[in-house]
Amino acid sequence: MLLISGAAATDGYSLVNPRAIELFEHEPQLMDWALARFDSDGDGYLSIFEADKAAAEFKAIADGDKDGQVTPAEFRAGREFVVARWVAGTAQVSKR
Repeated sequence: MLLISGAAATDGYSLVNPRAIELFEHEPQLMDWALARFDSDGDGYLSIFEADKAAAEFKAIADGDKDGQVTPAEFRAGREFVVARWVAGTAQVSKR
């Protein structure tokens, strides 16, 4: 579900990729990560602005050779890295 928040639109942030939400709609584990890290209003949904920021961070993580492109192999490695780190992080939080 795509929600556009008027408040997020006025914070001076310019969208880089208005279709970023599609990445998370097709990758449930990445959606969980993105919601945990970028759902700034806590409504349980990613706005187009929150998804854009999450996608930019994921690209920075996944683009292993820093050429501005994410290959399928880099995408898989990036997803595995994010999921492993996020799952490890949530496990540590739940142990406290």
